[in-house]
Amino acid sequence: MSVKSHLRSFLGGKKLRALPSGETAPPITLADTSGKKRSLAEALQNGPVLAAFFKVGCPTCQFTMPFLSRLHQRYGGPEFSLLGISQDDARDTREFCEEYGLQFPALIDEHGFPVSNEYGLTNVPTMFWINTAGQIQLTTVGFSKSDLEKMAAQAAQVTGKPPAPLFKPGEVVPETKPG
Repeated sequence: MSVKSHLRSFLGGKKLRALPSGETAPPITLADTSGKKRSLAEALQNGPVLAAFFKVGCPTCQFTMPFLSRLHQRYGGPEFSLLGISQDDARDTREFCEEYGLQFPALIDEHGFPVSNEYGLTNVPTMFWINTAGQIQLTTVGFSKSDLEKMAAQAAQVTGKPPAPLFKPGEVVPETKPG
C-alpha cells in the first residue's frame, strides 16, 4: 500500500488535496505564538482572510513568507487579515517570525495537524483566500507568483488602497516554486 493510499485509508477515505475554490472554509480556532486564541470566524467579521499554512524548515515557505509579509504590510488592517498557520511549535514559529520580520499573527496547528488535515494539505506553503461568507475563493499550493499577485490585487480592492506591485523591480522571482 502506498503512503498516500495508507493516509487516505487512515483519514477515512478522504482525498488528499487542498480544498479548492468554492468550498466552505473549515473553522479555525488556534492559539497564536503567545498563547492567545484566535479564530477565522472573528477575523472574517472584518473582511476577507488569507490563511497561509507553513512549516519553518520548508525552503519554499522561507522564500514565500517575505512576500506575504509585504502583502500584509501594505493591506493588512481592519478590512483584510492574513493568518499564518504553522505546523511547528510556538517557540520555533516565534523564532521564524522574528527572523523573517513577520508581523501577521502566526497560529499553531495542534498535535496531529487537525486544521491542516481539514484543509486537505499535502504540501506547504498552501494559501487560501477566504471571503467574508467563509467561502474559499482561491487556493494555491507552493509558491505561485501570479496567485500572489491576484491575492494582492484582491487585498487592494477590499481595502480601497491603491494597488502596488508585490514584487520589486530587479528581484529575481520565479513564476512557481513547488512546496
